[in-house]
Amino acid sequence: MSKVCELTGKSRYKANKVSHSNIKTRRFKYPNILKKKWKLSELGRSFTITLSTSALRTIAARGGLVPAILMEKEENLSERLLSVKRELLRKRGKTENRTIREMSTEI
Repeated sequence: MSKVCELTGKSRYKANKVSHSNIKTRRFKYPNILKKKWKLSELGRSFTITLSTSALRTIAARGGLVPAILMEKEENLSERLLSVKRELLRKRGKTENRTIREMSTEI
């Protein structure tokens, strides 16, 4: 299982393990990664996505998976979610030129 969040791009990072005698040894710290299955009603399919627990909180705060995908920067998304984002934008059509962020600031 990949240890990279597909929505936020969180991955392992380097840290020091410090002993009682203050000897520092390099180690890796990993994000809390889960596999979740989501059904996107707009596309009519379901996806199994590798997410961090903080990404689950982000999805809840943004009001669901679709707004979370549409609001996220493209450089953070995985290739799979990037293609889903493009498909969602195509599905919504070119009539809606405003972004989700502009719509959320109006409320």
